[in-house]
Amino acid sequence: MAAERLVVIGGDAAGMSAASQARRLKGPEELEIVAFERSGFTSYSACGIPYWVGGDVPEHDDLIARTPEEHRDRGIDLRMRTEVTELDVEGRRVRSRDLASGAEEWTAYDKLVIATGARPVRPALPGIDAPGVHGVHTIDDGRALLESLEAAGERRAVVVGGGYIGIEMAEAILARGFEVSLLTRGPEPMHSLDPDMGRRVTEAMERSGIRVVTNAEVTKVLTAGSGRVRAVATESAEYPADVVVLGLGVTPRTELARAAGLPLGVAGALRTDTSMRVRGHENIWAGGDCVEVLDLVSGRHRHIALGTHANKQGQIIGSNVGGGYGTFPGVVGTAVTKVCETEIARTGLLEREAREEGLQYVTATIESTNTAGYYPGAALMTVKMLAERRTGRLLGAQIVGGAGAAKRIDIAAVALTARMTVDQMTALDLGYAPPFSSVWDPVLVAARKAVSAVRAAGQD
Repeated sequence: MAAERLVVIGGDAAGMSAASQARRLKGPEELEIVAFERSGFTSYSACGIPYWVGGDVPEHDDLIARTPEEHRDRGIDLRMRTEVTELDVEGRRVRSRDLASGAEEWTAYDKLVIATGARPVRPALPGIDAPGVHGVHTIDDGRALLESLEAAGERRAVVVGGGYIGIEMAEAILARGFEVSLLTRGPEPMHSLDPDMGRRVTEAMERSGIRVVTNAEVTKVLTAGSGRVRAVATESAEYPADVVVLGLGVTPRTELARAAGLPLGVAGALRTDTSMRVRGHENIWAGGDCVEVLDLVSGRHRHIALGTHANKQGQIIGSNVGGGYGTFPGVVGTAVTKVCETEIARTGLLEREAREEGLQYVTATIESTNTAGYYPGAALMTVKMLAERRTGRLLGAQIVGGAGAAKRIDIAAVALTARMTVDQMTALDLGYAPPFSSVWDPVLVAARKAVSAVRAAGQD
């Protein structure tokens, strides 16, 4: 009996996790695996690129979990710098093009995994494609940015966008000795936080020497006579720049899927069931930044591009393709980052998201320290919680603070997954010793205050 063929489109987290897991379960005599990757790298940490650019990670090789050669040694036919240009669902085949030679061919499949990822948002503004303007999504992007930084004259940089990538890149470029301005069109950076918590991020960035300009809508990129970038313009000002970095988020890369008639959600990402199988297609799976996920708090599907999801989904797909069984039940929207000495975290719903869902809620915000207050080096942190007004169910949490602040968000993430109330959270048996926490951990202090807010609301 001939081996089945699995074709994987995309050679990073979700795609190669799926291929590797399928190979663990089935040998080459049972399952042939062909994978296509349009870039020159596989299985690397895109999340680590800002830390490579900033010098914390010495070499880009340190970001690579498994090379193409290592995948091939495991019996995966991995074709690098080869782009899939067409998907024929009816005929169960894909058309690919070798980016070096231009040669094209069709490859048949029995099972297909779509892991095409996402692409950085690059608005159609005058001058946006000028030399010196960079998106940062791949190792090749990071290398190009480093070359630009090394060649810069007056060492002025502008980061456009105040999300995760924006603030991480602002810190990285500051570490390279540049004068950095960050422009964000919102009232504060970190649109993934409520504005009152985002304000704390602004203050932390400005303390570190990063200029933050809020409510700034970029209208064009200005260039010098050489054609290279010289400034970024808004409606009211110009900001000189030898290098510009775009951190405006990503959109799912689903053109192939759309052209093939596969089901997409509101954000343009693929819709799958809990086994990560594309809805309505028995032999097609999808995972990573090109799919929607179920938000367990709101009950709606969302596009959330995170490596944690991609790797888990890839493992689940590989198990299902390889004859095992796994499901991906959903997420609660947990994310962490840092800017200089300040850690930032969120999980669950923000206030605006709770309002959009029609939820009645209360909030509680507290300030505490990452260790016992008397312990040397105690650093401040702010914790904010949202709870459902009537039931007290935890709806979300946000944390901004010093060392040890961000990973505390995992307590709230578990509570959200378990659909706990803030009252139930106050009884959690968390670890305590002065070097790690006060007797009441800051998360529990916030939960206690949220309990009081719920009770007060019930008396209105």
